[in-house]
Amino acid sequence: MRLAVVSDIHGNLPALEAVAADIRRRGVDRVLNLGDNLSGPLLPLETARFLMAEDWLTLAGNHERQILTQGSGRWCASDEYAHSRLTDAEFQWLRSLPALLRPFPDVVACHGTPAHDDRYFLETVERGRIRPASPAEIEDRLGNESAPLLLCGHTHTPRAIRTSRGQLIVNPGSVGLPAYEDEFPEPHVVETGSPDARYAIAEKSNDEWIASLISVPYIFNPMAELAKSRGRLDWERALRTGYMR
Repeated sequence: MRLAVVSDIHGNLPALEAVAADIRRRGVDRVLNLGDNLSGPLLPLETARFLMAEDWLTLAGNHERQILTQGSGRWCASDEYAHSRLTDAEFQWLRSLPALLRPFPDVVACHGTPAHDDRYFLETVERGRIRPASPAEIEDRLGNESAPLLLCGHTHTPRAIRTSRGQLIVNPGSVGLPAYEDEFPEPHVVETGSPDARYAIAEKSNDEWIASLISVPYIFNPMAELAKSRGRLDWERALRTGYMR
């Protein structure tokens, strides 16, 4: 079994196309998409239509939930822009996406943690930045989940860890947004330091899951210019550099 894992596309269609091309080159059995597909000032409609045409297993992230449920006046700017661009067909597709998947008996896929789509799994916010979560923190977030392979996104930070239980937890990083600022659970910055698109491959070898974290270059300047033209200088900086400041 060989799985490609993508997450946090955020409407960045050129980055998604570069990742999809790299996946096709490597050959996989299935592609799992962990959500936060459209939110942002880039190409939400075009990204939705790309994903709707693919035979990928796709989750809803916290931004899909927010786009569908929060309503005018409560959206962040990224969700509001994505909502304004979608048609009934895309909204219907968003409503069909599950928050958690068990695509195979030994695999669980979620956006944040198995219990929460907006919580960090492998990282913890501390003094305005993120740090690797401690073994105790990860064990607490695992709860009673016993799957040998867990796939998560949300933090845009590529990481793979093996717990004391022997479970492999993989965050593929973000396809479309390599840095961001957030206010929850307290103000903090996430930075990967590179404009590349990220994804992962997980494969079973000798009855054990192993993972590769992959960095894919793409032509990012047009998306940075698009963000700038829509007044999102934070996104422009993130897309060009992988940093916020």
